[in-house]
Amino acid sequence: MTENASSHSHSQTEADQAGTGSQTDPTAVKDPETWVTGDEPATGAQLSYLRTLATEAGEQVPDDLTKAHASEMIDELKSRSARVSEG
Repeated sequence: MTENASSHSHSQTEADQAGTGSQTDPTAVKDPETWVTGDEPATGAQLSYLRTLATEAGEQVPDDLTKAHASEMIDELKSRSARVSEG
């Protein structure tokens, strides 16, 4: 493996883990219900991704989602998504 491929792989791993902490540090993962900002409105990025997943699953996205609820809904729909499961 070349140095470029190695650093790309490392940065991708960090990006994949962004917001969830290290996969080797289970204390870094927080339940969305305990987030300080969990009761704030869902972000645009969350809503965009959630709408994509919901469309594929034949689900509806509520209008008044919080960040915490959007995160939980994303996790649920990802677990049922054929596209996410294939990757």
